[in-house]
Amino acid sequence: MLALSELTVAYADWRASFSLTVPKGAMCALIGPSGGGKTTLLNLVAGFIVPSSGALTFDGQDLLPLAPFERPLSMLFQEHNLFPHLTAAENVGLGIDPGLRLSPSQRAEIETALARVELAGFGQRRPGELSGGQRQRVALARALVRRRPLMLLDEPFSGLDPGLRSDMIALVDALGKENDLTVLMAIHTPSDVAEVAGLMAFIDEGRVLAAGAPSEILTHHDPAIERYFRRTN
Repeated sequence: MLALSELTVAYADWRASFSLTVPKGAMCALIGPSGGGKTTLLNLVAGFIVPSSGALTFDGQDLLPLAPFERPLSMLFQEHNLFPHLTAAENVGLGIDPGLRLSPSQRAEIETALARVELAGFGQRRPGELSGGQRQRVALARALVRRRPLMLLDEPFSGLDPGLRSDMIALVDALGKENDLTVLMAIHTPSDVAEVAGLMAFIDEGRVLAAGAPSEILTHHDPAIERYFRRTN
């Protein structure tokens, strides 16, 4: 279980304090207006932002003393963060060993991960030879080979067309279930995840305004949530 309790960060003109619980193995979609705090929440969990107070645990482990690289998580960004001079297989291999000192079994693991994201045979292509959706699949394969139980996604598919975006979300859902991953995904199109997310959290003005099943959030009568859905629809 991922648990945030009054996890707080304060700036000169803005303050955020998040409390949220995500069951182990669940997918939680973070929705809400731009600038409301979705990325801040993810960065606090990842360790890229140091909170001023509060608690953060995953499966009972206190994550706050841990540096970002020590935390049991992988993160996908809106930009895929692939190295253009490396092949797809090498970019995936960075998730195993940043020096790419890979054993035959690890190279086989990379090929398996590429096949699982429907990129079998694409290992020798460089990012410039791949489409936007394919590049995000490479980044997803890299996250898989890291074998971390918590996956964070910061609107990684927002630049894709609706059909491909839906396919990628379905793939994340399938991979999450296969690997027992706890998934926290910021997304600006709530309808895309309504059928697959077990939990949805509405983030606005630096706090979790509401959290529950997607059907509950999509019909929530809080004025801020209703305004958001009027704009997005």
